[in-house]
Amino acid sequence: MAERRTTVDDVEPHTEEVLTEEVCHESDLQEGQMMEVEVGQHKVLLVRSGGVYSAIGNSCTHYGAPLSKGALSGGRVRCPWHGACFNVKTGDIEEYPGLDCVTIENNKVYVSAKIKLRGVYVNCDAFLSLVVLRINNRAFILTGPAALVCAETLRQENYGGRIIMITKDDLPPYDRTKLSKARSKKEGILLRRMEFFHEYDIEVWMNKEVKFVNTDKKTVMLNDSSQHHYDQLLIATGSRARDLECPGADLENVTLLRVPEDARKIHHGSINCRAVIIGSSFIGMEVASYLADKAASVTVIGSSKFPYERILGPEVGMITMQILQEKKVKFYMKDCVTEIKGENGKVKEVILKSGVVLPADIVIAGIGVIPNSEFLFGSSVNLDSRNMVIVDKFMKTNVPDVFSAGDVTSFPLAAYENQRVSLGHWHLAQTQGRVAALNMLNKPAEMKSVPFYWTVLAGKSIRYAGYGEGYTQVILKGKVEELKFLAFYVKDDEVVAAASLNSDPAVSQFAERILGDVLVTCVCVCVCVCVCARARASGHSIISQYMFYSMAMSCG
Repeated sequence: MAERRTTVDDVEPHTEEVLTEEVCHESDLQEGQMMEVEVGQHKVLLVRSGGVYSAIGNSCTHYGAPLSKGALSGGRVRCPWHGACFNVKTGDIEEYPGLDCVTIENNKVYVSAKIKLRGVYVNCDAFLSLVVLRINNRAFILTGPAALVCAETLRQENYGGRIIMITKDDLPPYDRTKLSKARSKKEGILLRRMEFFHEYDIEVWMNKEVKFVNTDKKTVMLNDSSQHHYDQLLIATGSRARDLECPGADLENVTLLRVPEDARKIHHGSINCRAVIIGSSFIGMEVASYLADKAASVTVIGSSKFPYERILGPEVGMITMQILQEKKVKFYMKDCVTEIKGENGKVKEVILKSGVVLPADIVIAGIGVIPNSEFLFGSSVNLDSRNMVIVDKFMKTNVPDVFSAGDVTSFPLAAYENQRVSLGHWHLAQTQGRVAALNMLNKPAEMKSVPFYWTVLAGKSIRYAGYGEGYTQVILKGKVEELKFLAFYVKDDEVVAAASLNSDPAVSQFAERILGDVLVTCVCVCVCVCVCARARASGHSIISQYMFYSMAMSCG
């Protein structure tokens, strides 16, 4: 999201008292290092990069991770938890502006901050002040986090035309990633409150669905048959849960996880009841984790040998299964549902292909997604064989003035030789929204991000960076049985992805190397594993081991 840290220039002169404190000696930080310091009672990240000291807030604006535990590279720091990146001189996510005050006197480093605002975050609300130049252009933006970032970026870049966001939901854009992880009230999942949209003159049309786009006439037709002209259009309609297709799928208490109402239904329908979950990837496993201490029993059915096996490999997949087995979750793997039987219209039991019969009070299916692109059928916008919207590195479609971003797109992955991919990643969608907005304004920007995502099971976070499709080997550092490991995914002798548990910030560091076009080979990883093992055997701390890891990785 378009968020940044408060900086010393955010307040009018003479309105706030400035606090200046000595935080360290100049020699305490070497080039390329960072450390957490305190100014008053607030934590600040002090960085030495390019021979210059700078200071920004130490907490990530996403979920508050300490950035001092992250990865520093190329003038920015990457969050160790979820991969958000911040400029070390401005404190901004992506390219947004600002500056903190750091001075050096007599080899001593001082950080200054306004007392009222030091250590505090502000959202877009505090820095989107701009002069709106009224023009007649109209931008239509269709739903989702990519759409929200696009709209915000347009306003940040002084776009003064009309912005209309269309969503078939009864809410403005919200954080769908929370639906499978926790029970949240509507207010708790909103990415922006309605006051934000009113303040920045962004119209949000809710409970509206686009039925067709006429790119020749530059119009969109809604479900009420009304037609509306656009000058530029962003398609960010995302994807939806794939329907369960088996006898009994229409019974009461057989549900998917699509919208907040589904999440509430799953929560209330599972309390002290028997929950059966079909699917053992992200949605299925996260729902199982959430219900483990609420339902009377939780059972997961998966088609592979282990959960997440296609993406994370069997070794890591086995550990994810064991994490939930410790919470009494049962697994039936390499199996599938043939029928769901009911009584009085409600689910009663689930029949597996193996012949196993599972008693059930509620069934939740998480068996993949399909793109929301049907409204483009018959239009001039090119779709691929899976009905994903095809875009270039500028998020442009084949039709002038039509852009697309988020889960609905097929785009070239720059860090992987522009392989065309479709990835349902939260941060990629947001980045694509920003890239699309800049190109709408004829400010050339390219999509260059490295995929970075995570999953949380029973309070344990597994992080993943890169693109490991088609990997042929997994190299493990650490001991998976102790729930502390780093996994490297190898394809053609090159490490293409990495995953970790309790090994921060290794995955963030790996992402920075991929983004910097640093080749990491299989041999390099083997050296890394050996060096770190020797460091551990010699009694080095975790931080020291990570320093050894970084040096070993540099052999790539």
